[in-house]
Amino acid sequence: MKELLKKLCNAHGISGYEDEIRQIIEEELQEHVDEIRVDKLGNIIAIKDGEDNMPSVMLAAHMDEIGLMVKSIDSNGFIRFVKFGGWFDATLLNTRVVLHGEKGKIYGVIGSKPPHLMKDDEKKKAIKAEDMFIDIGARNREEVEEAGIKPGTPITLDVELKELINDRVTGKALDDRVGIAMMIEALKKTKSTATIYAVGTVQEEVGLKGARTSAFGLNPDFAVVCEVAVAGDHPGIDEKNKNIKLDEGAVITIADAAGRGLIAQPFMVRWLEEVAKREGIKYQMEVSDGGTTDAAVIHVTKEGIPSAVISVPTRYMHSGVEVISLRDLEACVNLISKALENIELIYNV
Repeated sequence: MKELLKKLCNAHGISGYEDEIRQIIEEELQEHVDEIRVDKLGNIIAIKDGEDNMPSVMLAAHMDEIGLMVKSIDSNGFIRFVKFGGWFDATLLNTRVVLHGEKGKIYGVIGSKPPHLMKDDEKKKAIKAEDMFIDIGARNREEVEEAGIKPGTPITLDVELKELINDRVTGKALDDRVGIAMMIEALKKTKSTATIYAVGTVQEEVGLKGARTSAFGLNPDFAVVCEVAVAGDHPGIDEKNKNIKLDEGAVITIADAAGRGLIAQPFMVRWLEEVAKREGIKYQMEVSDGGTTDAAVIHVTKEGIPSAVISVPTRYMHSGVEVISLRDLEACVNLISKALENIELIYNV
């Protein structure tokens, strides 16, 4: 699973450009499912047929990562960009990036006015992304264009997954390549007799778009979204927000975005909690007032699709140095796998 996660995180794909991740999913699942197809928006849908009298379950994880896109190129060859997804601007400054141009990958750095040339009042202000630029070493606009870079070129961070101590890893795009790995491994492992739709969704970071269309087309009986949850077990976090921790197991979401996103139906939460208790799987419960997931749109699709979210606790989310515990990822895989095998509990809890 570590090698799969490394492959997924080191791949690149901002919203709308998820090709590399889609290819990995297809390669990993083609021998474990009955059908794989790609819909009109770009979602990849892997179908594992179940028994006729069993319900259908959609497993969803989004393929896209937050990134950037070329907006303009000035006469001196410096590149301005727009943000795709929820960036905290300070995390962008002085990072290396990859521009995915028409002639292949071009590397660059994000820069801004150096502090040596700033006035005192400028030093006290946070530098905004709109004041940053990308330097690929070009001397003018023509050299940038000759390198295959133009407005619309997608940009990702130049970061690779690295191992830390205590079975922890750090890298870019753990949100949500962790979810993709979770979905793939759970599908391979489970002996469920339910029909399973494993869906790699597109454009989650810019509006939950792929989940909306794929859920509408599939209309499953239930859905489980594989995601990441904000961990609060590090300095700078108030005590009231420290309840989600690394190495404490899978996160089961009760509600997110203070109820504006998903409010999981109680029987879905009871189902997952009961399976976790029966199987001895470590878990923790989440109620958040922050962001939301694909489940927010899946659960209100058509006449409603009862949905749940299982997440891996993640530190420093939406940066190039996200951190997770592989033990938590394993707990999530086991919980999804066993929950699918005990799908009948949904009706009896």
